[in-house]
Amino acid sequence: MTGFERFLSLWVFLCIATGIFFATLLPSVFGLLASLEYASVNLVVAVLIWAMVYPMMVAVDFSALGRVGERPKGLVITLVVNWLIKPFTMAALGVLFFNYIFTGLIDPADAGQYIAGLILLGAAPCTAMVFVWSQLTKGDPNYTLVQVSLNDVIMVFAFAPIVALLLGMTELSVPWETLVLSVVLYVVLPLIAGAITRSRLMRKGGEATVAGFTARIKPASVLGLLLTVVLLFGFQGNVILKNPFLIVLLATPILIQSYGIFAIAYFWAWRWKVPHNVAAPCALIGTSNFFELAVAVAIGLFGLNSGAALVTVVGVLVEVPVMLSLVWFANHTRPRFSG
Repeated sequence: MTGFERFLSLWVFLCIATGIFFATLLPSVFGLLASLEYASVNLVVAVLIWAMVYPMMVAVDFSALGRVGERPKGLVITLVVNWLIKPFTMAALGVLFFNYIFTGLIDPADAGQYIAGLILLGAAPCTAMVFVWSQLTKGDPNYTLVQVSLNDVIMVFAFAPIVALLLGMTELSVPWETLVLSVVLYVVLPLIAGAITRSRLMRKGGEATVAGFTARIKPASVLGLLLTVVLLFGFQGNVILKNPFLIVLLATPILIQSYGIFAIAYFWAWRWKVPHNVAAPCALIGTSNFFELAVAVAIGLFGLNSGAALVTVVGVLVEVPVMLSLVWFANHTRPRFSG
């Protein structure tokens, strides 16, 4: 992890402040940017999110799926936690906090939006930063690649139905056309583009060429994320200035979910005697989120100024410090594992 990535939460916080500042200074500019959309998809944000997602998709090695049978316990934990536990616990926490615990602290009309944002975060497992967390915990890089690749394939088919199911359970209307469009735009097409790019790079020089290419374009991914945060908080500036405590409220269920999911996966791996170099990454994959996708779909479904979009960006703000604390914990508990 570079020094810049290590302080990603700080840069996100500065981008939040920048977005709010310029929104109050140049409201007409942000109004114009918000109006540049087609089929509920903001064109400016779409370009930025493609810049975020594309480098990650180039790194996906689908040949790794041929090794899914190796050490299946880690895969079972990852898949069960990511697809059968995490989305539903996040939705439950959203309902608990925003329909009950926080009812006197938020506008009841916004509760559904906040719950929707949490659902989108919970249904999108991490695809890129988990390689960093795996490296920091001395995880098996090949096994981590298998886990991430399999999750990516499942996400193409499962993300939209799970989101639609949970939105329906929380009595929010499901705009299927926009949901499917968002998945195609931000998962399927980048995945195809990444696979084509990877294939061409492999023919030219193998893994070293792929690694060099992804290293060169990685700054575009981080820049896309930070500029998206500036825009989103610019659009949300008035809401935040009126109620800055809202950020704390939105972060609370995300923090509980993150530490709770890690505890489930990590304890399960320990009980199953999964080696630490597999156990740590599989727990961290379930804890981390594909926040780029969550941000994109929240914007597409509910709009740039929505509470759902705000929740997904708060997820970006809290993720890095949370994950670093879990990396520290995983490293200090390594001796308790069998391998």
